[in-house]
Amino acid sequence: MSIVKTESTINRVVQARVVDKGWQVTFAGMGINLALGILYSWSVMAQFLRESMNWTAISSQLPYMIACGVFAILMIPGGRMQDKLGPRVVLMASAIFAGLGLIGSSFFLSVAGLAIFFGIFFGTAMGLGYSSTTPAAIKWFGPEKRGLVTGLVVSGFGMASVYAAPLSRSLLTSLGMSTTFLILGISFLIIMLLLVQFISNPPANYVPAGTTSTLKKKMEQESSQKDYEWHEMLKTPQFYFIWFMFCFGSLAGLMVIGQLSSIALEQANLSLGFVLVAILAIFNAGGRIIGGIMFDKIGRTKTLFIIFSIQAINFLLFGTYNTLMLLLIGTVIAGFCYGACLSVFPSITAGFFGVKNLGVNYGLVFVAWGAGGVFGGLTGGLVRDLTGTYLTAYMIAALLCIVGTVMAFFIKAPQKQI
Repeated sequence: MSIVKTESTINRVVQARVVDKGWQVTFAGMGINLALGILYSWSVMAQFLRESMNWTAISSQLPYMIACGVFAILMIPGGRMQDKLGPRVVLMASAIFAGLGLIGSSFFLSVAGLAIFFGIFFGTAMGLGYSSTTPAAIKWFGPEKRGLVTGLVVSGFGMASVYAAPLSRSLLTSLGMSTTFLILGISFLIIMLLLVQFISNPPANYVPAGTTSTLKKKMEQESSQKDYEWHEMLKTPQFYFIWFMFCFGSLAGLMVIGQLSSIALEQANLSLGFVLVAILAIFNAGGRIIGGIMFDKIGRTKTLFIIFSIQAINFLLFGTYNTLMLLLIGTVIAGFCYGACLSVFPSITAGFFGVKNLGVNYGLVFVAWGAGGVFGGLTGGLVRDLTGTYLTAYMIAALLCIVGTVMAFFIKAPQKQI
């Protein structure tokens, strides 16, 4: 009898330690994303480039667009390496590229220089880092916590602008762009290398604990119950539904994120655009967590419908936001809906195609985010340069969100293999 009790106690202790390790990985991943999320303060930097260095709107968006594109593309090899080698090696490389990218940017403040160092080097850091934080955390938990865990990890990326936007503005104003990049580069290199030590994949054949009934229900509703290889995933229509919906949601959000300071100045004559950037970051991060919880509680279809329909209405009205209060409302909605996409789509990918190859599979899905970032920045900057306003860009974003709303009702898990 005592032996049975001892074994039971040992099992509970072991399970508690495993759960603690999963949360450790989750919050360390959140911390790394807090550093990499400096991308979301780019509108503050872009405004400085235009006002103090006489860059055009489209040239100020070029490093941002390249960073988004490289970020997305590097998610694929980064995810593959994470699946095969574990996240720690990939994350150490991410830290080094982040340091090199930001420090290099401080010495080469030209369109070409920032395109290379911020766009390519820091974009590489984001791709390698992001590909290893989310999959590593998800693998420690069962489907009933998948949305929440994903939301927490990726909330770090969205929350970054809460500190990064005011910090960047303060450094830019007092020290200039060169010193700002230098300080950020050294700081992030050190912080990321420290946090990497707390992240790892679970051991082979690890099965996360979960409530049996909850787990079964979740698997039946949201999963194909198969681990797909990347080439198998590409043969399914579900992949392309996910890809285009993710692209549409990302384009809408990233278009505003990359140019919010300029939008505030032009539409409402507000020079405090950096404050809106910080507010957007809060709701971007909150949307990731709440979106993940919604996914766990009400399911995929309802969550996607809510996100895309609200965002569509927001962009149809965005051109009329000409006061602080209206812009605040629009910013909150745009940030929340965009953030929710960033937690819902990795959860969908894990449910549809399994967690064994989640790194590379989500990397391929994440290319859609990069496409949204590139075309979002391009659409906003080009429309602004050609027409003098962002109105047409808002209408394009609204139309794509309407398409996403309709697509939400047609996306189903792949058929179970017999």
